[in-house]
Amino acid sequence: MRIRQVVCSKGLTGFYFDDQKAIKAGALPDGALYAGEPLTTGFSRIRQPGESISVMLVLEDGQVGWGDCAAVQYSGAGGRDPLFLADSFISLIENEVSGHLVGQEADSFRRLAEEIDGLKDEAGNHLHTAIRYGVSQAILDAVAKAQGLNMCDVIAKEYGTAVSDKMLPLFTQSGDDRYSNADKMIMKGAPVLPHGLFNSVKKTGQRGENLLAYVKWLNQRVKEIAPYEGYHPVFHIDCYGTIGQIFGASNYIGMADYLEELEKAAEPFRLRIEGPMDSDSREAQMRDMRGLRQEVDRRQIKVELVADEWCNTLEDVVYFADHLAGHMIQVKTPDLGSIHNTCEAVLYCEKKGIGAYQGGTCNETDRSAQICVHLAMATRAEQVLAKPGMGVDEGYMICFNEMQRILALRGAGIGIA
Repeated sequence: MRIRQVVCSKGLTGFYFDDQKAIKAGALPDGALYAGEPLTTGFSRIRQPGESISVMLVLEDGQVGWGDCAAVQYSGAGGRDPLFLADSFISLIENEVSGHLVGQEADSFRRLAEEIDGLKDEAGNHLHTAIRYGVSQAILDAVAKAQGLNMCDVIAKEYGTAVSDKMLPLFTQSGDDRYSNADKMIMKGAPVLPHGLFNSVKKTGQRGENLLAYVKWLNQRVKEIAPYEGYHPVFHIDCYGTIGQIFGASNYIGMADYLEELEKAAEPFRLRIEGPMDSDSREAQMRDMRGLRQEVDRRQIKVELVADEWCNTLEDVVYFADHLAGHMIQVKTPDLGSIHNTCEAVLYCEKKGIGAYQGGTCNETDRSAQICVHLAMATRAEQVLAKPGMGVDEGYMICFNEMQRILALRGAGIGIA
């Protein structure tokens, strides 16, 4: 079954592009926006609407495989590709990428995805990660439709894995509305929560006192309104490097002392801290994540550290996993470009005995979220981000329902390799 045509359309994502550098420098909220001037190249405002491009591959029989190009909320930060604006990239997909795909057989996801991932522009640079992300989604869907398989079964077939026969833990994120959104998560029995968005020292507290108080509140709140007896979620809080800002990114003892306080505040619930520090480079970030993990493990502090900043590509994931730089690594799907890299990153983490959190960003679309659920089910990621958005309900619904559909279809013997 050949690819006959490539059609593109501009779209919106489920959140915004935010200038992380300006926010960390102290930009103050102004309603739904931030006041002040942007500091990261490409931004016209500190917060601006997220944009996407839908890529639709039309097969010879008229079926359409499609996916969405999208980039992370904090584009241009932590070594990532620059801001992804649809008008700047749609013609490149319609011309250069289309020219590479039209006429090709939709017979192998991995082969076609690797080819797209390897394409370079006139300057010799790889295509923007968002383009590779969305086009590879469309390829997976096209191959699945050409072969009459579920997308997760295409991945399992090509990578020699077994699709999960049960729900994977979904991780919900709150945004700044960390109290009422936590209530939504608890009501719905989310297995992992709440993210918290502690992305400035002002929010975390000059000595971490605000985050500590929040963990204590969350602990009590779960006990008060648990949806059923035995509900025992994992607490996963993203600190955006603010703990390192407060105590020093290489001050492992000082940070560990604080993490021990958080551990006690969270008991009896498991606690994960994502992005405790944000160092100046990939090498420095790896060193500091590894050093803090060693200190935490030595003292038997029951806090799991999650790597995020400066761990963007498949090569980065391998580098952090090889050095045990954290207890878990977020495989931030849009940052890895083609989704075959996401599959390989999750499988590599599992091989190395480090937790594989298939994440992403609030700034994705319903389509990219659905396809990511298929990747996670095929590779059995340890936890999966409920996305897009920060409002809880929509992202959780999209990912929960797609996972349930996969289980129902496969249970009925439909689309299995």
